[in-house]
Amino acid sequence: MKFSVTVTLKKDVLDPQGTVVQNTLVDMGMNNLKSIRQGKHFEIEVNENNQANAVKKVDEMCKKLLVNSIIEDYKINKI
Repeated sequence: MKFSVTVTLKKDVLDPQGTVVQNTLVDMGMNNLKSIRQGKHFEIEVNENNQANAVKKVDEMCKKLLVNSIIEDYKINKI
């Protein structure tokens, strides 16, 4: 089974990389840009037939390595 995991900074966490990207785009003439935040995207394939077990495994991967739960949120989607 394949999953997509999107990791984003929590709303209250400052995003300096997003700010740099936003400022650069504005400098390039894209003045209608309201805001931009940077995140991470993972595509994960697990060797599991049971969807509930597969989601648990992907969630465990997120909690153990892929996500810093203090400053990041994540969302798991089946592909």
